[in-house]
Amino acid sequence: MKQDKESFHHLPVLLDEVLEGLRPFTGGRYVDCTVGGGGHSRAVLQASEPAGRLLGLDQDPAALEAAGKALAPFGSRVTLKKANFRRLLEAAREAGFDQADGVLFDIGVSSPQLDEGERGFSFHQDAPLDMRMDPEGPVTARDLVNGLEAAALTRLLRDYGEERWATRIADFIVRNRPLDTTGQLVEVIKAAIPAAARRTGPHPARRTFQALRIAVNDELGALEEGLGQALDLVRPGGRVAVITFHSLEDRIVKQAMQEWARGCICPPDLPVCVCGRKPRARLVSRKPVTAGEEELSRNPRSRSAKLRLAEKLAPE
Repeated sequence: MKQDKESFHHLPVLLDEVLEGLRPFTGGRYVDCTVGGGGHSRAVLQASEPAGRLLGLDQDPAALEAAGKALAPFGSRVTLKKANFRRLLEAAREAGFDQADGVLFDIGVSSPQLDEGERGFSFHQDAPLDMRMDPEGPVTARDLVNGLEAAALTRLLRDYGEERWATRIADFIVRNRPLDTTGQLVEVIKAAIPAAARRTGPHPARRTFQALRIAVNDELGALEEGLGQALDLVRPGGRVAVITFHSLEDRIVKQAMQEWARGCICPPDLPVCVCGRKPRARLVSRKPVTAGEEELSRNPRSRSAKLRLAEKLAPE
């Protein structure tokens, strides 16, 4: 798969807020679980000079190659590794990061992946139905579109895309199979959604493409697995920062961090705690951090970004 690595330029969202949240310091160790083009990583390395170190993970070889070029000036302070963050602890230990002072996730598809038509992520360009972030992944969007029964497709579109017209779109897909390209799928989706509904709101294919991408890459399952490992990896006082771009991801992060911060779970009528449960982390802010007007004007894709932060507590 040919891709112009120079096009893999990462415009990092909520950059100032990430730095404020992670509080990089010299000698600190940081893990960027979605290194992409290296935008967040570069800023963390600059803020932790001269001795801070960073491990960058990504499952996309094109992203790793771009990050390698962007972060080359930092030399041995950077380690890059091809890995899905659901293998966070394993990958970190292989790289000599037994503990970290901060872990960052920037969840979802990157701008270069969206803009590079041949990857199949974009509904604006005709390309093979792929959508794999890892080109070696076992399942493509074409496999799902042509292999799932209508009921299973409906559930996928409803659960992962929150698509109002999931049943109609699934029925139209089944009737028009096989579908091999993004362009063919877009036309089927447009035919399935009533014209009046297509005239308002976002592109009619947006939710279907989101759902297929999430399913192909098992993004929600990987996020759930990676979050727990991130809290295990950071040392007391270290922080986990997560940027999400839609409600499904944000709900998982919110619930996980609330669970980390939860203490006693005894029934309220008990006079004393008998469960012994202690909070593992504290929420840095109750509400997610969002982009300000200046960033929104520079980068419209930051509009849906939400940053949540948790700080690991020392065991009592």
